[in-house]
Amino acid sequence: MTSHSDGLRRLRNFINGEYVDSVDGRTAPVVNPATGEAYAEAPVSTAEDVDRAFRAAADAFENGWRDSTPAERQIILNKIADAVEERADELVAAEVENCGKPVKATREEEIWQVTDALRFFAGAARVLEGKAAGEYMADHTSWIRREPIGVVGQITPWNYPMAMAAWKIGPALAAGNTIVLKPSDTTPVSTLLLAEIAAEFLPPGVFNVVTGDRDTGRALVDHPIPRLVSLTGSTRAGYEVAQSASRDLKRLHLELGGKAPVIVFDDADVEKAAEGIAGAGYFNAGQDCTAATRVLAAPGIHDDLAAALAEQAKKTKTAGPDETDAYYGPLNNPNQLDRVSGFFERLPDHAEVLTGGSAVDRPGYFFSPTVVSNLRQGDEMVSEEIFGPVITVQRFDDEDTAVAWANSVKYGLASSVWTKDHARALRVSRRLDFGCVWINTHIPIIAEMPHGGFKHSGYGKDLSLYSLEEYTRIKHVMSYIGRD
Repeated sequence: MTSHSDGLRRLRNFINGEYVDSVDGRTAPVVNPATGEAYAEAPVSTAEDVDRAFRAAADAFENGWRDSTPAERQIILNKIADAVEERADELVAAEVENCGKPVKATREEEIWQVTDALRFFAGAARVLEGKAAGEYMADHTSWIRREPIGVVGQITPWNYPMAMAAWKIGPALAAGNTIVLKPSDTTPVSTLLLAEIAAEFLPPGVFNVVTGDRDTGRALVDHPIPRLVSLTGSTRAGYEVAQSASRDLKRLHLELGGKAPVIVFDDADVEKAAEGIAGAGYFNAGQDCTAATRVLAAPGIHDDLAAALAEQAKKTKTAGPDETDAYYGPLNNPNQLDRVSGFFERLPDHAEVLTGGSAVDRPGYFFSPTVVSNLRQGDEMVSEEIFGPVITVQRFDDEDTAVAWANSVKYGLASSVWTKDHARALRVSRRLDFGCVWINTHIPIIAEMPHGGFKHSGYGKDLSLYSLEEYTRIKHVMSYIGRD
């Protein structure tokens, strides 16, 4: 990175183990969401830049990385994790500038997600499984090889740029693939730093980062070299990537939007539920596909729960990165602030804003912690992902209605059930059409368990051995062993 006379840092792509300028030199500003001011400029990479990165990745795959052993990959991933811890201050500073997040929360909640994912996949690299070798046909022995796919393309979002990069590169590297990754155009800094850190241990070309806009992403998906593309982003982006990849029969992993239902039954502890829901709904300004922002409340506790959620919102503070009592920071960009605000401009008359509902009057893209009640099943706020610090509350009549309403949206990523009735919790968790169901909690994620959804939330899994398998291909090898 270098600095310009105007004070903006000049970012560069990271290709073949070093920072390089883009081909045509075109750049775009990178803005700190907490101030609304630009602090850097990043390349708007072209198809030529993307091609350069993929050719470096292809050379690295063919000339050594594909032949690395699981043990060698494990050692390298663990070294990268150690280096992330050693340079945590730099990564936190980069992520805070990227996203405007509170420093304390970024350090405590996100650095460990990066290191934990890398260390999990370091170990997982050595325990891939397949069907036992054997004589499934007389005089022939068959066995299964799990091989790396080769070169993969990856696209990460702006809500957790550093953690999502780790979730993608961890399984891809553990399986023996090489990578070209494009971070969001609004949050490239921490990903570039992560690539720089990883390059100390990886051969050149194994992990490459190109920055840019939607056209850059399209060039990545359209390129003929990658045989798998992994995207974490919006459902709209998922549609486009799927259409493009299908023309070249690329494999896909899509982690897209969410609209998590939070079903709270009459026997739940209202105060504990409100505290847990608010924590999982407002974290990261609600910019989380699994956020607890769509509450379905039983009639006996609806009013009390809505009131308790409003009190939790009033105790939740949004503020700048260095304000230690801030629970969450700004929305990521002005377009997202406009999007969240737009829901309130279109709010139906029957809805009631119990607290919040507007942008905060300060520099940056801050939105107040909000609770909206009296919503109906067909309302826009209930069916569409808001991706902001907004919790909605609906009243349901019975269990069947709660499940039907929960499942009626197009998304299927995450959900939760709050009840003291164990049988009910198991029954409802079976009926919910979501990739994750939490019981009496919401949002904890662990590396050993898969993260991924159904329906318009995409397909494929992050984390766990299931994710590692996504980055492999299965080959059957058969040998004739009969006696002539």
